[in-house]
Amino acid sequence: MPGIDECLLEAMRLPGARGAALVDWTSGLALGAVGEFPGGDHEAAAAEAAEVARLTAEQRAFAPDGYDRRDGQDDHDGRQDGQGSGGGVADPPVEDLIISNRDSYHVLRFVPTSFDSSVFLHVWLARPDGNLALARIRLGEMAGRLVLG
Repeated sequence: MPGIDECLLEAMRLPGARGAALVDWTSGLALGAVGEFPGGDHEAAAAEAAEVARLTAEQRAFAPDGYDRRDGQDDHDGRQDGQGSGGGVADPPVEDLIISNRDSYHVLRFVPTSFDSSVFLHVWLARPDGNLALARIRLGEMAGRLVLG
């Protein structure tokens, strides 16, 4: 199971990857970063991405039907994630966010943890070379394997 550094280096192997970070959306701090970032400052990019992630994750409109924010449970089937893992992991209500502009994509993938955490992977992709479908799949796999704490 990879740690933060291994996960970020794997993210940088995605087609078009320009930068990758693991960010705590509560504090806005980058727990790890590699590559380049918009404006040249990974700390500022982490704080700004955290604000977007926090605003999205805390809104009921973006949660799955029946999601109970207090305990991470889905009221419809009693499972903590939509896949029935039941392993005690409280998944965030949002899987990922994609922000696109004229020359790049930002993919923010929320990471489920066994403790009450609020972290996400942020990958900045160059638009001409980036592949959003592949990035979403690989980031989902990385988030599932990432070892924190």
